[in-house]
Order: sequence, then structure tokens, then C-alpha cells
Amino acid sequence: MDERSRSGLLFGAGTSAAAALAGSLASRRAPQVYERLRKPDWAPPAGVFGPVWTALYAATGVAGRRLWTRRAGRAAVALHTVQLALNAAWTPVFFVARNRTAALAVIAALGGTLPKRAADWLPFAVMGLVNNVIPFSLFLIAQTIVSSGLAAVLNATTPLFAVLVMAAAGEERLTGRRIAGVAIGIGGVALLRAPGVSAADQGLGVTLCLAAALSYGFAGFWGRRALAGVPPLTSAAGQLIASTPMMAVAAGFAERPWTLPVPGATTWAALAGLATLSTALAYILFFRILNRSGAVNVVLVTLLIPVTTILLGHFVLAETLAVREIAGALVIASALIVIDGRALALLRPGRRVKKA
Repeated sequence: MDERSRSGLLFGAGTSAAAALAGSLASRRAPQVYERLRKPDWAPPAGVFGPVWTALYAATGVAGRRLWTRRAGRAAVALHTVQLALNAAWTPVFFVARNRTAALAVIAALGGTLPKRAADWLPFAVMGLVNNVIPFSLFLIAQTIVSSGLAAVLNATTPLFAVLVMAAAGEERLTGRRIAGVAIGIGGVALLRAPGVSAADQGLGVTLCLAAALSYGFAGFWGRRALAGVPPLTSAAGQLIASTPMMAVAAGFAERPWTLPVPGATTWAALAGLATLSTALAYILFFRILNRSGAVNVVLVTLLIPVTTILLGHFVLAETLAVREIAGALVIASALIVIDGRALALLRPGRRVKKA
């Protein structure tokens, strides 16, 4: 480890640990104060916040180290330090000083730059619709019909739809290699109808999953077209802020959550993990890769989802691991390799590897 890496590790870990320690010292009475607050029935229990903030401060430390070692500049390092100081200040302001107005001002200072006019929220609202509301809802319904492994394999068809959407919009050329990849991918999907389930039921689940994957394909196109140049953190925050009320309305009509029992600590911990790691962090990375590598390349990550989900479904949920699912995953993986093209280019001596 060179000198810059060591100093970056010291900066990232030191500033994050200092902010975490300041917040911890000021939050000794936080559980008691939190219990006395007037809260909605769905408010998470106090025990959830400790693990969540530990994960957040750890991620902040990693971000600080990357800023330092990649020479992001004094302004970026200073901004990172200021936001950590504001994070550390909020806890004593709210729980010790009991000054809610000042605590709200601290949150506003942490908010960063978001659209000021209603019209400027339209790109984020469309992104939230095609990248959150539609695919999340369709996959939720589909997984009451098909297994989680099959849903993940079908989710891996997202790059196939992204290729078609980008070509139809004139954003990227539909080459022979990509046409071949789409054809191979369709063949992989055709392998997935498992025996023992009626064609009508299985067909409905598969159709819903494919419609969700198509929506993700449109999301890649829209993000590339409408959110180009927007910082990844702003894109992720704007999309989630815009999609939250839409999902709340949909959940209200479909599930009537106020009639359901109050979730326990395990459920809240699972939701916290989904919110911080699988949603917030995942979308920040999504928009960063989208800006740097393009719509098709950003969705190639779905190649990893079927393998992970099938294995988790088999070993954790005791779902049957069907041969058709394995075969379909392998064929779809082959399609994605053909679409990407870089692996094929390595087989050609003297040829430079180009991005898809």
C-alpha cells in the first residue's frame, strides 16, 4: 500500500469514525426520546437504526477513501467533510437540544441540489415510473406465480430489450452481432417454461417478468437521454423521491396496509437492507455506470442476478433447482456475451477490444 492509499484510508476511516462517535455519544437518550415521539404505526423500532447507521457510516468511509486516493480535488474532499460534520451535528441538535427547527435546517443543508421547479421533476418522474413502479409491481405479482429463480432468469433478458429499445430510438446501431444475441436470448427464454405448471399460469408469470424487463430497457434509454450529465446521487435521489408517492398510492389501493398487522423488527431490518443496499446504493451505482458506459452496458449486470437468485432460492428458500432453469440461464448468459462483444474480441488475435 503506497503513501496515498494509506493516507486515504486514514482520511476515510477517521472522518467517518469521528462522525459516528459524535452521533453515538449524543444519542444515548435517543431510544427514550424516540419512544415518546408521536409516530405513525409503521414507524420502525429504535433497534433498527444502529445497524443501518453502522452500514451507512462504513459506506461513507469507503467513499471518503476513494475521494482522497483518486485526487478528486480539495473542493470534493471539503464537501465530503462538511456533509459528515452536518450528519454528526443532527443527532445532538434533535435529541439533546430538542430543537426540531434547527434539525430540519441541518437536513435541508444535507439535501444537495434537486429540481426547484415542478416541470424539472418530469424526467425523474418518468424514470421512477419505468425503473421502479412498473417493474417492481410486475415482478412482485409474477413471483406469486413463478419461482424467484425463474423470475431472476427472466430479469436477465433486460439487456436484450435494452438493445432493441436503443436501436428503435436510433441511439445505438443494431448490428448483426446484437441481432444474433437477441435471437439466442429469445431461445433461452423459450427453455424456461418448467414442467408441472399449467401453460396458462406459467405463461402469465413469464409474461409479467418479460414486461418488467422491457420496462427496465426503456429506463436505460430514458436515463441516457433525459438524465445525461446529472450527478448519480441526484439522479438516484430524484428518481426515488418521484416514485415513492406513486408506489404509496399503488400499495394503498392494492394492499390497504393500514389493515395489516404492524411489522416486527425482522421485517423492518429486511426493509432497511433493501432500502440502503438494494435500492439507494444500487441506484447510485446504476446511474454512475449509465453515465460512463451507456444504457446497454449498465444492464449487463443482470447476467449475475439469475445465478445468485437461483442459488439463494435453492439453498435458503428450498426451491427446486430445475434443469430447465440452469439451461435457460446458460443460454441467456451466452446471448449477453455475444451482445457485449468484448469476450469474442479476445478470441481474435491482433484485434483491440471495443465496448459494445
